[in-house]
Parts: sequence; C-alpha cells; structure tokens
Amino acid sequence: MARPKKDTPLDLTQRIPLTVGAIERLTCRTDIKAQAFLRDSEVPGLRVRVTNTGAKSFVFEGKLNRQTIRRTIGDVKTWTIEQARAEARRLAVTLDSGQDPREIERQQQAQAQKRKAAARVQAVTMGEAWKIYIQERTQHWGALHLNDHIRLARAGGTPSLRGTKGRGVTGDGPLYALLALPLCELTAPTIEAWAAKEGQSRPTTARLAWRLLRAFLSWCAEHSEFAAVVPSSNPAKTRKTREALGKAGVKQDALMKEQLAAWFEAVRAIGNPVVSSYLQAILLTGARPGEIQAMRWEDINAKWRGLTIRDKVEGERVIPLTPYLHHLLMALPRRNAYVFSSDRKTGAAITDPNHAHDRACKVAGLDNLTLHGLRRSFKSLTEWLEVPAGIVAQIQGHKPSATAEKHYTVRPLDLLRLHHERIEAWILEQAEVQFDASKEPGKLRAVQ
Repeated sequence: MARPKKDTPLDLTQRIPLTVGAIERLTCRTDIKAQAFLRDSEVPGLRVRVTNTGAKSFVFEGKLNRQTIRRTIGDVKTWTIEQARAEARRLAVTLDSGQDPREIERQQQAQAQKRKAAARVQAVTMGEAWKIYIQERTQHWGALHLNDHIRLARAGGTPSLRGTKGRGVTGDGPLYALLALPLCELTAPTIEAWAAKEGQSRPTTARLAWRLLRAFLSWCAEHSEFAAVVPSSNPAKTRKTREALGKAGVKQDALMKEQLAAWFEAVRAIGNPVVSSYLQAILLTGARPGEIQAMRWEDINAKWRGLTIRDKVEGERVIPLTPYLHHLLMALPRRNAYVFSSDRKTGAAITDPNHAHDRACKVAGLDNLTLHGLRRSFKSLTEWLEVPAGIVAQIQGHKPSATAEKHYTVRPLDLLRLHHERIEAWILEQAEVQFDASKEPGKLRAVQ
C-alpha cells in the first residue's frame, strides 16, 4: 500500500494507529472550528489535538459519571507516541477506579504547595520574623521600648568614641547572635547557652534582651505563620536561662541630706555649664535622665512657669518650673532645639555625662552615685519635708499606686508648685546655695 502524501487530508471520523507521519498531516480548518482531534486505535482514550494555529498536543479523553473528562498530556514535540500511550493508559486506569485525574492533580499540587510553604516557614530566621514582629507591634509601644528592640538586636562595628571599652567601634547587641538562626532552632538549650555567654559579660543588658526575647517567642506561638515552627511552651522560660542571667540587684545609691553641699559644689564647678545644669535639673525635678536629656526649648512655658516632660508612662506630663531651675535653664546657650544641647554634634542633645558626673562625685568624696541615683535622691529627700507621696509621684512621673489616686485625685499645676518650690528651696538650703530670685532669669547670681 502506498504511503499517503503529506497533503492528503485525514479522515478524523475514524480511529487510526498514530504515527509520526499521520500527526504531521493533521490539520485544522481555520474557517470551520478552533480545534480538531485525531483518535488512536491502539489506546481508545488517546487523541492528538490540533488547533487552528497549528499547535499539536497529545490529550486523553474519557468519561466519568457520564461527564467527559479531557486531560492534556503534552506537546507532540516533547512526548513520543509510546510515552503518550503509556500516560493515556495510566489515566484510563484512574478513571476506571472512579477518580478524576484532574482532581488528583489538584490535590497533589496543593500538597506540594503546602510542603513548599512549610519548608519556607522552617527556613525563616529569627531576624526575618523579628522585623515582622516590630512592624506589627510598633503601634502598641512607646519610643523607648521600640528603641530597645532595635538597639539590642543591632549589629556592631559602628565607630564611636564612647562605650566601646577601647575598641573604637560598637559591639553587637545581645540579640544579634540569634537573628541568623532559623526559628525552629530557638530551642531551650540554644537559648540557655546564649544566656550563659551573655550573662558573663553584660548581665543587665542581657536580662532586658531576654525579656524582649520571651515576649517575641510568645508572639510567634500565636502567629498563624510561625505557630507551627516554635514550641507551644516558650523555650526562653527555663530555670537555667533565668539562673544564667542572675537577678538584678536593688540599687540604693542616693544623696543624703548632709552630702548635698559637697555634691552641689563639685557639680557647679564643672567647666561645661550644660552638663552642670543637666545634673542639677535631674536632682531638682526627680525626672528620668533621658527625659531631661530630651527636653526642648518649646517645652518651657516661662509665662505660666510650667515644664513639659515627655515620659514613658503617660506620654507627657507638666511639672512646675521652679525659680532656681528657671534661672539655670535661661542661662544656657541656645545652639539648637534641645535645652541641653551638644557642643560636638550639630542639632543633637548631649549624651549622658557619666564621666563628668563621676569626676565630680570623686571630688565630693561620693562613690557609686549614678544619674538615676539623682532621681532616687529627689524622692528620698522629700521624706524630710513629709510631702504627700502622690505629689512626689506626679512630679516624678510614677504610676498612681491606688484607685483613689488614679481616678479621683486631680491636682492643678499650682498645687504641685506649692510643694515643688518648697522642695527646691529646702534642697538649696541644705546645699548652702543661695541665689537672688529677683534677678532676671538667665543672669543667675549664686552665692556660696
């Protein structure tokens, strides 16, 4: 029998043994339909489909529950006829068992996607989850709390003149070593080893980092994306971790009444008036060192003699601007927006003058008095005057400790001023510091 010519049309109503030549001769009239099928006589469900654009592919066609099931096998350029027949037989067996091969493939794809998603989650590092954690929680945090999360996870290597222990560059934050680890590796033994190392060199900072890490892991356990990776029981809450970091000591550093004169004499002798005034402001207001450091000129209301303090409890509070402190502040240079401005960095506030304060304390014969100890001193010294605890707490920015204090006591600024000016006058009296309050603020004339 002679081989048909390539331009000889095929009878698509009949099944024929598929051959390469028959597939080459298969065409579809563009004026009649979009596609045509050539059926194989060896495997009943196998067909070759050709579109009106000339694209050809193997397809399988069968029936399931009286519905036609059609499944593309692949391009005729990629699949051989025997491979297509084998695949068609497999699909026919699937149909005979009452299963839709399309549904089976969808399930397989869904399972594959789940496995890929699980693999991605397993590979998520703490650093990646930490960024998401900060983004979601920032709206619920204050500026200081947010800064702790950034600072304690920051990489080192930044040049700095302070706080580097002679290295000249900053060190890594305590949490930085954990950021590269996958979340699934943040196990109790891993965290215990981290705590043992950090607890030896910087226990105070490590304890703060540990508290942040505990909260982060609790958030992960409740997050839909990370819950399957971290244990349900927080791996940071173990006794070994707690013991490795130790307990924070109770600090008792504070100025006694009889030490005020020596301290004021040494601090007022500091050559930098900004540093000298900064230290006195902490003692005379009982504010946190960072609150005084962040004070701006716009926070001073000379007309109503008020001072706005940005704190971490209520956001801000207004305390009296006492006479001596008013004179101190008005005498300072106005280099930028900050009251206690830096003479080294443009547009910045001073950094904590710990070294200058330590030198002044050494001259005064005082040991281990910190900047926060000055805040503690304010509270301790008010005991001599029997000032109501609620008054002192409101000036210092402490949370109310009783229901009546929190919900029923409203004190105007003038009532606070009545007590605050008495406190300042008594401290200056004990320090043997006198000044002429009638002089114009900014032209302080103190007499020792």
